[in-house]
Amino acid sequence: MSTGFFWDERCFWHGGGNYAGMLPVGGLVQPMQGGLPESPETKRRLKNLMDVTGLSAELVMQGAPPADRDDLLRVHPASYLDAFQAMSDAGGGEMGRRTPFGPGGYEIASLSAGLAKAAVLAVLKGDLTNAYALSRPPGHHCLPDYPNGFCLLNNIGVAIEAARAAGLAKRFAVLDWDVHHGNGTEAVFYDRADVLTISVHQDRNYPMDSGDFADRGRGDGLGYNLNIPLPPGVGHTGYLAALDRLALPAIRDFAPDVLIIACGYDAAANDPLGRMLATAETFAMMTRRVMDTVDKIVMVHEGGYSETYVPFCGHAVLQEMSGSQICAPDPFAEVFPLRQPAPHFDAYLNGVLADMVAVLKG
Repeated sequence: MSTGFFWDERCFWHGGGNYAGMLPVGGLVQPMQGGLPESPETKRRLKNLMDVTGLSAELVMQGAPPADRDDLLRVHPASYLDAFQAMSDAGGGEMGRRTPFGPGGYEIASLSAGLAKAAVLAVLKGDLTNAYALSRPPGHHCLPDYPNGFCLLNNIGVAIEAARAAGLAKRFAVLDWDVHHGNGTEAVFYDRADVLTISVHQDRNYPMDSGDFADRGRGDGLGYNLNIPLPPGVGHTGYLAALDRLALPAIRDFAPDVLIIACGYDAAANDPLGRMLATAETFAMMTRRVMDTVDKIVMVHEGGYSETYVPFCGHAVLQEMSGSQICAPDPFAEVFPLRQPAPHFDAYLNGVLADMVAVLKG
């Protein structure tokens, strides 16, 4: 098994604006150390942990060129790209909602999309068994003409359209297990029957006005978008149940040529922007399940804002993908055990999932 890992130091150099957590500094909001939650340290520390354990030596470590303008134009209109590049050249700014960037932001975002593109193409060409793109800035919230939620280009959308243009695949599935709804990827493919988009997310987290189960697609895409909004606190068993009962059966029925996972780690137990109580073992077992479902798998890094826990969650995923025996034991295992939900909550969650299954089958 050959697992590719696509990364570039320059992606860690992407800088946000003057934020205090999720709030722009100003008025009564004073600056804070660290600023924007989407910092380079979660990703850099994942790469560092892999180097220290030796896992990096068992992966095919490589970079990739930036996505070019033709790649980006398949997803984003020229007016958006021109405005983005002009603001980037002028020193940076903010175009949408919670998407600040500094000088060179356009080039770094294009590089992030290029990593995702290269990972998908390498797997479809058979050069790699599977692959992981350490993309930053992330992409799953970016609509074709409106950036939001730290996302400036839709990395997965760009990768899918590049693979289609190259004639490498016809049917694509996207499984998004970031804690936030993948509204950008949904928007890009909402009218399409050749791309199945599935988002498993915390209900009403971000964006608060999207991600409903009832949103199933439009026109030719009706039935090819599946949102699985989960109540806060579902934890390990809740995520596996959502995959087993809803996401994976839909993926099997669709039979994609490749499955791309929007791999966010903000569902982890101590993440500041989520309340879902997943663990490193949760991400490892979800990875195992998708690998048992589809032959060609690509992970594209999205959110995850705990500098201490993201590295261990990511390491667990990459160990599973590569079949490596190199383990980074979860230092939070005793703090975040794989507890079963309380009986009343378990019954409630089962009811939520059963209602969704019934609608899909009906």
